[in-house]
Amino acid sequence: MAGSAAGVLRPMPKRKNQSNSPNDYSRSLDYLYGLQKFGMVFGLAQVSKILEAIGNPHEEIQTIHIGGTNGKGSTAAMMASILQREGYRIGLYTSPHLIRFTERIKVNGVEIEEKEVAGLTAWMRERVEASGITDPFTFFDFTTAMALLYFSQRRVDLALLEVGLGGRLDSTNVIDPLFSIVTNIAKDHEEVLGRSLLKIAQEKAGIIKQGKPLITAATQPRVLELFAKLCRKKGAPLYRVGKDFRCEPAGDGDLHYEGLRRKLWGVHLNLSGSHQFVNATTALGAMEILEDLGYPVSAEAMVEGLGEVQWPGRLEMISTLPRVVLDGAHNPAGAGVLREALENEYSYDRLIFVMGIMKDKDIRSILQTLVPLADHIILSRPHTERASSPAELVRTLGIHGKKAEIIETLPQAIEKGLSMTRKKDLLCITGSLYTVGEARAYLLSRRRS
Repeated sequence: MAGSAAGVLRPMPKRKNQSNSPNDYSRSLDYLYGLQKFGMVFGLAQVSKILEAIGNPHEEIQTIHIGGTNGKGSTAAMMASILQREGYRIGLYTSPHLIRFTERIKVNGVEIEEKEVAGLTAWMRERVEASGITDPFTFFDFTTAMALLYFSQRRVDLALLEVGLGGRLDSTNVIDPLFSIVTNIAKDHEEVLGRSLLKIAQEKAGIIKQGKPLITAATQPRVLELFAKLCRKKGAPLYRVGKDFRCEPAGDGDLHYEGLRRKLWGVHLNLSGSHQFVNATTALGAMEILEDLGYPVSAEAMVEGLGEVQWPGRLEMISTLPRVVLDGAHNPAGAGVLREALENEYSYDRLIFVMGIMKDKDIRSILQTLVPLADHIILSRPHTERASSPAELVRTLGIHGKKAEIIETLPQAIEKGLSMTRKKDLLCITGSLYTVGEARAYLLSRRRS
């Protein structure tokens, strides 16, 4: 197949007495999550050392790098769906996971198996320890290297890697991709990336590589000027959504697309929200760039891939009676997208929110955007130390003249929300992907019981 990886690492040797039991997987997760004690340490030095210790698998595969503030996961999922429809073997690495660690690493839409996580973790630990690496590395360093090793072993034709945070110093930036995508630029992680949009854009633009194309759906003039300047400096062709790739809504979730060469009419998108049209346009534009690089993609694959794509937790209607929508809006821009959808794409008598937000987010702006729509607000928190206390959310909420009730545990908060939601009401669970992930797991378990 066009564009297949030229070489592949030899299969990973099994350890003596390796059983790959459920206990092995549990121990692997204990080890991986234990690495989170080192927090967020940015830079490529440690992930590069890990990759060298395991044979530099990233040098054996072709990759595409997908960054941006919002929409990068949805865009990556659309691209993967299209390319799989064309018949390519596609690796997809995204974060965070909603329910299971294995969601992070997929080949052709199938999650890595638990026994494979256990085997890779054990083998990689042995290689890393034998290499003499002494400086601490992070959870994301190790899991990024694991994904690249797995994709190499599975002989993927292309691996799509979503940036974890920022871009320039993100562990995924160790790759040399065919091209890069920066979906958009908005304020998020300001304590790490900078307080201004231009500083954030500078960090995101760190994934632009010498001579490799950049696709962006950013709209701010100064951000676009920055990208154009950096692309000129690196000899990297710049393609813009809205200029080189365009779309317009065609009603009922359909869109018309016009790109460099392609014109597609009445394409149905299997994801809710008008913002997904921009992500779909980015994904379709990426297919045209791939064709230039020797990876043919048919119009049929583009249409069918967008019609089949799934990306849970993003305006996901997980229940219709009562109606429950999940959305991982976790920054002001994401909250704005959710508000637009709630105002224009849903009808309801009453809107009930269950909200849990991380304490390192712009809580005030998120609440300011969403709470004016609410008829009732339930504040809770997911099971993570990063979560803001509901009491702190209430204090912030008071600024906006709204009252809310506190229910500390998320399952109890969801049950209260469900009990209040009548046939013509809408229950929206939002504030964080951690909140949505825990809620989704609970609701699916509740449905099965």
